[in-house]
Amino acid sequence: MSATETSSKTAFLWDEKCFWHFGGNYAQLAPVRGHVQPMVAGGLPEAPETKRRLKNLLDVTGLGDELLMTGGKSVTYEDALRIHTAEYLGEFKQLSDNNGGELGLRTPFGPGAYEIALLSAGLVKDAVQSVLTGTYKNAYALSRPPGHHCLPDWPNGFCLLNNIAIAIESAKVDKLTDRVAVLDWDVHHGNGTEHIFLERPDVLTISIHQDRCYPFDSGFIEQTGLGAGQGYNMNIPLQPGCGHATYLEVMERLILPTLRAFAPDLVVVACGFDASGVDPLSRMLCTSDTFREMAVMLMELEDLRLAVAHEGGYSEVHVPFCGHALLEQMSGSSVRASDPLAERLERQQPDADFQRYQSKRIGEMVDFFGFT
Repeated sequence: MSATETSSKTAFLWDEKCFWHFGGNYAQLAPVRGHVQPMVAGGLPEAPETKRRLKNLLDVTGLGDELLMTGGKSVTYEDALRIHTAEYLGEFKQLSDNNGGELGLRTPFGPGAYEIALLSAGLVKDAVQSVLTGTYKNAYALSRPPGHHCLPDWPNGFCLLNNIAIAIESAKVDKLTDRVAVLDWDVHHGNGTEHIFLERPDVLTISIHQDRCYPFDSGFIEQTGLGAGQGYNMNIPLQPGCGHATYLEVMERLILPTLRAFAPDLVVVACGFDASGVDPLSRMLCTSDTFREMAVMLMELEDLRLAVAHEGGYSEVHVPFCGHALLEQMSGSSVRASDPLAERLERQQPDADFQRYQSKRIGEMVDFFGFT
């Protein structure tokens, strides 16, 4: 395939080894000890099947044939060290080399997890760089373990390395970009990415999330950046029960004006599908069409360069259909996967009174951020 042909393609980066990462003995979010009974299919909600089933669905529908399916190279220690401390990386590797362990909060891992985490970050790095160099039209990295909660020296929320931050810094070192926007629509606040770039004016961080879902003590609208980064961090906390219409209104009234004003070289989406109406770790009511329509709106931005990094999403049934819908739009494909939960979720959307109240709250956010 020629360079001209690949530059019009959507890349899908994945690696079987990322599915081999596994956590400790948990029953959902509770460690198995005391009165917590083990589960037959135990472990953390962050499990390989949601991601593997997305890849399988692409294969079955034929959409995968229209994408450029490819792998990626692991990031180097030097890449990771631009974001994470040497002490943390050393402890992580030592435990990984010795049958695994647990660091931070809810980030258990087995042997070899350090190398798998470097590979996951590598998929995101290659997605970012391939879009910035024009190799692909846009790119989706099926990264696992995820990254947006990970701090420089403290992993949490299933995240062992901050994949997106590593990718952005690598692109900057290679002089591929000056200005990057991170749009995080995972249902949980992207606290790690916010922390890393909070004092930076060259990286705009935006997080749409369920208010106080996780972490409980971050993601508030008042945090708009620090020092030189003042005005370059945007938190949009939404009440539980928000659905399709609220997310699209947030995109239209808050996200798109912010992105247009910042004019980034690249938009990186921290793409969790856990705002789905059937996700076990949230109380939102998004549908697969929500993710499709958010992509429609993003792709109408002038001169958009887009890379997507997979984050959360814990419904094994629904994540594949949400991801498929997003990739349909990214690639411009006519292939469709019929969402078996679409009718149910449509019936569960908020009523008119609730939606009017959410519109009022969004209006208050518009005023807070100074939009007209």
